[in-house]
Amino acid sequence: MMNVLNNPYEENLKTYKDELAVDYMPAVKAMAARLKERLPSSVEFNDLVSIGLEELVKLARRYDPKQNDNFWGYAQKRIYGSMLDFLRSLDTVSRSDRKIIKDIEKIVESYQAEHDMEPDDEYIADILGIDVEKVRRAKNASEIYNVMPIEEQMNFFENVSVKIEEEELIETIKKVLKKMNEKEQLIIQLYYFEELSLKEISEILGVTESRISQIHKNVIKKLRKELNG
Repeated sequence: MMNVLNNPYEENLKTYKDELAVDYMPAVKAMAARLKERLPSSVEFNDLVSIGLEELVKLARRYDPKQNDNFWGYAQKRIYGSMLDFLRSLDTVSRSDRKIIKDIEKIVESYQAEHDMEPDDEYIADILGIDVEKVRRAKNASEIYNVMPIEEQMNFFENVSVKIEEEELIETIKKVLKKMNEKEQLIIQLYYFEELSLKEISEILGVTESRISQIHKNVIKKLRKELNG
């Protein structure tokens, strides 16, 4: 039987793709670390890394340098998307529990206005007459959704009756932001477009993390109201 020689070009291409995956592993870990800073403690950093690296390897194997000469430009959004898909899979909040999230927001807002701090979970559970673990689960789900694209957050709650088209949402966001002061606009810019954590924004602006969180929640609430007309 005639021996089939390996194609040197194919071998070199395979080596190149393997090296790509190795070269960008630190970038994936850095991406996971940045995302983890914006998530509740229940989400494990190593899980984000694992999901990101798995996607990195798949993308490296499919990558064609003839089609795109910037691998990270090609892969970055897809890897981040795979991490968000993983976070979506963690959502076990029912439609009725989503009402609890909104009820929690109202209690926190009222308490914060009076005491300039957020109430603890036990206080919230007592007001709502539910188990404290249910409060924690709802708050965790809310924190996870905070890192999702804004249009997805809008469609998360049942009081937004229709799915929002991206162009419509962008125009609505612009309209709502124009009504806000400069600091509020900057917070939204830093959180959603620069992807900074609430803690980082707090340090930059010299405002408490609790206040940053409150402003963020108010913006989301105003957007929901605007979209419902």
